[in-house]
Formats: sequence, C-alpha cells, structure tokens
Amino acid sequence: MRAVKSPTLFAALTGVAALPAAADAAELAVSVEIPRLSVAEYHRPYVALWIEGPDEAAVKTLAVWYNGKLAKNEGASWLKDMRQWWRKAGRGLTLPADGVSGPTKAPGKHQIVVTAQQMAGVAPGQYSLVVEAAREVGGREVIRVPFSWPPKAGAKPATVAGTTELGAITVATKP
Repeated sequence: MRAVKSPTLFAALTGVAALPAAADAAELAVSVEIPRLSVAEYHRPYVALWIEGPDEAAVKTLAVWYNGKLAKNEGASWLKDMRQWWRKAGRGLTLPADGVSGPTKAPGKHQIVVTAQQMAGVAPGQYSLVVEAAREVGGREVIRVPFSWPPKAGAKPATVAGTTELGAITVATKP
C-alpha cells in the first residue's frame, strides 16, 4: 500500500479528521514603539520584555535592550534601573544572553517574533507581556498587555499605549 501524503486526502480516505497545523507554527509577535521625545538630553532607553503569569511571576524573558558595548560592561550595571524586570528575572540572567539581549533602540517601531520553539515550557494559560523602559536623565514606564498561550484561531491583537517612555505596545498571536 502506498503512503498517502496529503492530510486532506488521508482524512477523506480514512474518515479521520486531518490534524491541525503543527504547534511549532504558533508565534507571538510583539511591536514596541519608542517615542521621539523633545528633551534637552536624550538617551535611548533600556528596555526589557518578559512574560508574566497571572500571579505576576516572571515566566520568560524575551528581550533586553541595553548598551552592552560600554567599557568594563558598565552598561549592565544600569539594568537594575528596570526595577520590576530586575527583581523578577533580571538579576538571575547572565548577560549577554544569546537571542535575548541586544542594543538599545532608536525612536520608532520595533518588532520581535517569538516562535513556539522559543515558548517551549510555557504552559497553556493566560499571561501578560510586560515591557519596561528606563532612560538616563528620563523616566521609567511599565506596560502590561494580556494574551493567551497557545494562540487560538481568530485571536485579535491587543494594544496598550504608553504615556511617557513607551508608545503603543501590540501583541498578536498566531496559531
């Protein structure tokens, strides 16, 4: 007997429903807007993005944007200015971390896409994407955007707007 390569044809021949697309296709897409500020002394913000569970415990750090090129790794000493992230996840993270840490970003919209593979170990449930920004000679801001994992078909993107250090933060999930 020949192997049937089409899941649709297999379903038609066997009466078994075709399996949905692999869970590995799921993704979490995040858009972070850093606003252009009119201030005398502007410094790019340090930004941390992480996932929290309903109990507000850190589940996974997705990105940390900071100045990792300063002499004697001085840039890492300012990471604790992102106080919430630092207390929940930062102090236990060794930086630079491959796939997590990167340079500070200029004003504008920045995208990150987190694959199902990168979300391995995140149990099904309700979460918040948390974005915290801190800027030298500036302020701090923390934004939380709710989402469900794994993604469900038809889930609408969620957007929360910042007021000072962050602009719009959008989270979109794709099954």
